[in-house]
Amino acid sequence: MSRYVFKLPDLGEGTVEAEIVGWRVKPGDSVAEDDVLVEVMTEKAAVEVPAPVSGRVVSTTGEPGDMVPVGSELLVLETEAGAAAAQGAPAAQGAPASPAAAAPVAAAAAARATNGHGAGAAVADRGRVATSPAIRRRAHEAGIDLRQVAGSGPSGRIVPKDLEAYVARGTAGQPVPLRPAPRAVPAGKSAARPAGATEEIKVIGLRRLIAQRLSEAKRNIPHFAYVEELDITELESLRRHLNGKLERGAPALTYLPFLALALVRVLKDFPQCNAHYDAERGVIVRHAAVHLGIATQTPDGLKVPVVHDAGSRGLFELAAEMRRVSEAARTNKATREELTGSTITITSLGKLGGIASTPIINAPEVAIVGVNRAIERPVVFEGAIAIRRTMNLSSSFDHRFVDGYDAAAMIQALKECLEHPATIFIDG
Repeated sequence: MSRYVFKLPDLGEGTVEAEIVGWRVKPGDSVAEDDVLVEVMTEKAAVEVPAPVSGRVVSTTGEPGDMVPVGSELLVLETEAGAAAAQGAPAAQGAPASPAAAAPVAAAAAARATNGHGAGAAVADRGRVATSPAIRRRAHEAGIDLRQVAGSGPSGRIVPKDLEAYVARGTAGQPVPLRPAPRAVPAGKSAARPAGATEEIKVIGLRRLIAQRLSEAKRNIPHFAYVEELDITELESLRRHLNGKLERGAPALTYLPFLALALVRVLKDFPQCNAHYDAERGVIVRHAAVHLGIATQTPDGLKVPVVHDAGSRGLFELAAEMRRVSEAARTNKATREELTGSTITITSLGKLGGIASTPIINAPEVAIVGVNRAIERPVVFEGAIAIRRTMNLSSSFDHRFVDGYDAAAMIQALKECLEHPATIFIDG
């Protein structure tokens, strides 16, 4: 037997350190080559680090939340004699970091890619199961061996429905829970936690990255907030009419694609709002095309997938693309291009939209527009009390580069388009 010292490999793109998000192994575990050892988070992406050789885990270095420099010791494996040598790394001197086949996945405003594992089958003879980190985590928590799950995705990749089907089918006729079952509470007993009890949750991984970026945006950008009320009775009528023409089972139109088209239209007159601030060079970069960020809530936190060149798409195509990139972000399937390059962002809390909100700008952009809850209420309309459908737009602008007058004028132009939705589709 010999020992193989595995060091954190160079994960590319100038990465000098990574944060440990979670260990997939512990001392005493046996691992095969390419089994995932640990998930780490760089400034660019979440990365699964695979084992370079087979062996038994002797020790690990670092806890979730710790920052580990590239090239520093990550864990020690006990291998069969000659195994380390076969990898070109004598155990006596410690193995150099292997440029391992790490698989980047989606992170907030970061990239996701795959490394080609799983070609031809869900499990290669010596390879690891091809799937996303989210599925791998769920299976790990539930004690499910992914090698027993048949993948229906490209090249045998395991997708969410495969894991769900396996759980529903169960093994030996017994259902397999996705999470450990909670302990039963005796009849008459309350499941409430004791008074004064606390719970500590370490802020690591994507949640840490989101917190860091939001803090920087709020600290560095002087936000100018502007809220305006809209009468969307006509828009709602058009939306219902168009949804009534859809085939059975087709996704219904929401307000967001109408907002997106209207925004594309008004930004032609307000190019200062469709821009990036390049702080390193001290310049504003105005974009001719509108690359629309769609703030999306996911199990891992808020992500902003992008509909590129939104102005080149019609209403239904735009709606379909917004749904597609949002779903890709939620399931960790979004590519690097789909998570970068937005020039302005729209956000919505849907039915939780409330009356007003103050969205935080998605730097380096200079503007963000949000929609709040739509409700019917009595208003004065054409000199009489009428029931109209209303909704607020809540927006934020970088006041360093967008004057309050211009911000208000842009929202007023957007209001006019949405209150008279036919104008959205008229070239002018």
